Parts: sequence; C-alpha cells; structure tokens
Amino acid sequence: MELYYYIIIPVFIATLVYFLPNRGSRIIAFIMQLALFGMSVYNFVQVKDNGVVTNYLGGWSNGVGIALRADSEASIFIVMTTFLFLITISLGMFKEYIDNTFIFLFVILEALLITTFLSTDLFNIYIVIEISTIAVSILIMYKRDSRSVYDALIYFLSNILGMTFFLFGIAFIYKIFGVLDIYIIAEKMKNINDPLEVILPFGLLMTAACLKCAVLPLFSWLPKAHGTPSAPSIVSAILSGLYVKGGIYLFIRLRSMFQPVIDIDHYFLLIGVITAIVGVILAILQKDIKLILAYHTVSQLGIILVGICAGSIESYYGALYHCINHSIFKALLFIIAGIIIERYKIRNVTEIRGVFRRMPVVSIVAIMAIAGITGTPFFNGSISKYMIQAGLEGNLIKYSIVLVNFGTILSFCKFLSMFFGKDFHRDKGVTLINLIKTLPIFIMGLLCFLLGIMGDALLEVVFNYRISIISYSYLLKSIYFIFTLLLAIALYKYFLSRILKRLKPIEFELTFNHIALSIVVFFVITVIFGLI
Repeated sequence: MELYYYIIIPVFIATLVYFLPNRGSRIIAFIMQLALFGMSVYNFVQVKDNGVVTNYLGGWSNGVGIALRADSEASIFIVMTTFLFLITISLGMFKEYIDNTFIFLFVILEALLITTFLSTDLFNIYIVIEISTIAVSILIMYKRDSRSVYDALIYFLSNILGMTFFLFGIAFIYKIFGVLDIYIIAEKMKNINDPLEVILPFGLLMTAACLKCAVLPLFSWLPKAHGTPSAPSIVSAILSGLYVKGGIYLFIRLRSMFQPVIDIDHYFLLIGVITAIVGVILAILQKDIKLILAYHTVSQLGIILVGICAGSIESYYGALYHCINHSIFKALLFIIAGIIIERYKIRNVTEIRGVFRRMPVVSIVAIMAIAGITGTPFFNGSISKYMIQAGLEGNLIKYSIVLVNFGTILSFCKFLSMFFGKDFHRDKGVTLINLIKTLPIFIMGLLCFLLGIMGDALLEVVFNYRISIISYSYLLKSIYFIFTLLLAIALYKYFLSRILKRLKPIEFELTFNHIALSIVVFFVITVIFGLI
C-alpha cells in the first residue's frame, strides 16, 4: 500500500465528517479511525517483513521530489498515533463540546503527525509542523476560555519563532548541499571536513528540534499548552502522550544527519539530565492535577533525551521504548485527570479525596498508569527505564536518573492521595461509568502491564533488538523500588504534604519576550558547543 494513503485517508475522514450530521459524524469518524489503525498495523508488518519502504511522490527521482519513508521506527510511531487517536475519538464521542469542527481539526492533526513521521524532506516537515501548530492552538482554546486563549497564543508564538530558526537552517542546508532530503544530506555530510561549514544550520535546526522536545530552558510553553484549565482532556492526552514525540523523532533524525560532522551528544546528555531533574522538581511543587502531569512530561522527555544521547545501543532502544510507554501511560493519566476534574469540578489535588470509592474502575486503571510512569516492576516503564540505566552503567549520570525516578514516585504519592481518604464533598456515592466509556481506558491500563511483562518480546518484534534482562539485577531493582516507594510515602506523609498545604505552587512562567530570549541563548550555546 502506498504510504501517502496514510496521510490522505485522515484528511478524507476529517473532510467527510465536517459535512455530516453531528451525531452520525462521530460514529463515522470512529469506524474509519478503526480501519486506519488496522492499516497502520498492516504497514508495520510489511516493513517488518520486507524492510524499509520508500515512495517518491509524482514519480520524481530521489532528491528531486518529495519522498515518504517508512522504517521500523516510523512505522511503530504511526501505529502509536492511530491507536491513541482511536482511543481519544472513542472517548470524545460522548462529550458535548465535540462537534464536526473539533473532529475535523483533531483528525487533521493526526494526518500532520503521520506526515512528520514519514516525510524525509526538511521543507515539507517545516510546513507540516507549522500547520499542526495552528491546529493545536485552535484545539487548546476551543472552549474559548480567556486563560486557554492566552496559553494557546503563547504556545503558537513560541513555536512559530522556533520554527523560524528551522526555516533559516533549511536555507543554509539547501545552499550547502542543494537537496532537502534528510538521508541524502546525511550521505553528503560525510564529505564535509570542516564543522564550521555546517555549524550554523546545525544550531538553527537543533534549536527548533529541542524547542519541540521541550528541553530546558525551552519548555515553558508545554505546561501552558498541556495544562491550561479549559483545554479538552483528550487534546491534553494527545499533546502530552503523542505530539511531543514528533519533536523527539525530529531530534533523532537531525542528530543522525549531522553526526558524521558534529557529534555533541555529551551536551544534549547534560541538557536531558537537567531537564529531567527540573521537570520533576516543578511537578512535585504543583497542586493542579494537569500541571503535575505536564511537568512530568517535561521530566520524562529529559529521560528520553538521556537515553538517545547516552552512547549505548541499550539506552537508545530503551529511549525509543520509553517513547511508546510514555505515550500510553501519560495519555491515560490526562484522560483520567479529565474524568476526575469533570466529576469534582476542581483541579487541586489537596482538595480531592475518595476517588476510589466514587470511581473504582477508573481508580484501578489510574493506579496501573501510575505504576507505569514510576517504573514499578512488571509494568512498562520499568523495562524502558531499566534499559536506559543499564546503558549508563559506569556513568555518574545513572544516579541522576535514579534521583529523578525517586522524585517521580514522591510526586505520584501526592497524586495518589486523591484516590483515598474521606471525601470532602457532600455529593457521595459511586459514580457509574458505562462500559463503552470504561473500555478504552481499561485497554490502555492493561497495555501498561502487558508492555511490561512482554517488553523483551516486543522489543525484538518492533526494533529487532534482543534485551538481556539479568534476573539478579532486575530483582535488586525491584527490591530497591519497594524501598524507594516506602521512603517516598513516609517523606510525603510526614513532610511534603504539610509543606504543600502552605506553599504556593511554583511554575516555570516566562513571558513571550523571555521565551524568545531563551531560544536565542540556547542557539548561541549550542553553536559554541558545536565549535568546541
């Protein structure tokens, strides 16, 4: 099957749904999304069996026209994309604010994401990311709340500025190489002897990619976009679980393209560590449910960046696997956060109690997602974090990842406090959620477990990488996790919970002028490290 079908079909779905009656459009969107998910699985199987698939649009030769390329990494990202959009569309079928325009924008965003994963043309990627920025901005402010409009504009302006750097980088690349295809440029890059020839495009392109990855100090837009009060929960789930992976994917491709000439993985490794630590500290200090999850996204992206740049094949595949795992448990946590906020009408974790009594099924699924993000043994996060740490053996940075995971556990002790204790609200009793609404989140919760116990087999299937988990080492990790969990519970109960009641939440709030300055500073520092 031609690769462009995976882009055209979502566009066709979005256009068709826009002109259909509102109720019927949701059912049509769900059925066609289910078919698209099946197609993406078929594409993955074909790539797995036959190798890399490349299509040249318009019959043009390689390097002249636009090429679409599906390798094992791109294919699994597409499967992940279609699956999460299927889940969120099925959940959105029952929301009042979901109308034809919303579905149109939502599914168009899916097509743009798939294009990002398939395209090898830098200018095409630029256009796709720019359009997706517009779509995301509209979706964030869809309920027309004044705060969400402000946050969406900050997101829009920040990303437009970052992609301006990307556009200038493309111009330099085209001037030097005369082509825009990433893989052709990577081959030509081997003929460059002096890094000074490509240092400017390197700095420009990597600054834009790091902005999309939300690394320090460029992540100020992410909590605004993902945690803004009135943003629909399924939008937050897609943004935090999936959309940021487009930035990670772009970073991987650009890093590979420049690596023959400029290799500063140690610099991005340090950026990843600092991002992970700062992200988890800010998450601990939050009281707002969505902001807690948004800052944890920043932290987890830092961990992924560490795995990519650690210089170990085990850490690299651990980072890729963590992308998959993070997509599942973080999207699920945002969906559950939306359910809790909708039921309690508040967002402060210190004021919400008794969720387990009201919504037992939702609570069990939430605990499974929390087990995933905290790296609980036998859940998905434990495998990917184990691989990243194993690849850092002998490196002091390994202990920073241990520290970040402790902070994650500590933060989710606060998050878990919502599910237990005495309900402060008058309205009590069990909230019944019908099976159709429960099934999608239950599937995602189950995946958090299955991707853990079947992690070694899935890694071999997806990435052709066989992981060697040492039983003794994994047992020690499990014992250490239990000890860490008990310590985190005690620390939260007797110390942190009392401080948080008095402490005003601390956010990484930057004005647009400060964000612009941070982008310029990051570019300058990246160029300096490239020269060194």
